[in-house]
Amino acid sequence: MLGLANDPGAVFPVVSLYKKTYSRLPMDAPKPVRWVGSSKRDLKSFPRPVQRDVGQALYMAQRGLEDPAVKALKGFGGRGVLEIVASHDGDAYRAVYTVRFAGAVYVLHAFQKKSKSGIATPRPDMELIMTRLAAAERDYRERED
Repeated sequence: MLGLANDPGAVFPVVSLYKKTYSRLPMDAPKPVRWVGSSKRDLKSFPRPVQRDVGQALYMAQRGLEDPAVKALKGFGGRGVLEIVASHDGDAYRAVYTVRFAGAVYVLHAFQKKSKSGIATPRPDMELIMTRLAAAERDYRERED
């Protein structure tokens, strides 16, 4: 073996990197993720690397942070509805979530982008996102009561 057993510093470089990376995260309990409609099932159909990237971005959202792969979804006024952008083997994938509610992260939609309209999110997907955002608002209000 490469002498790692005798060199304790060499055995734990990954742990050290992990501590440096995540020590800056807020230590409050993460917000729960709530899945609206078929969003979880749709995400599970994505390739594993895309699932991992989306999962990492959602974990950051649970912690009150924003992953570099996240951008505001146009048409919702500000940064209340966000889009995770991921690509794999030349295909584009999106997951849309909202942080409008203090107590939870709601995943509204997950889809493979096949837009013929350039970078714009297709109208049927935007309509579905709006419908699911309204459902998330109702769910959040019911849980508060």
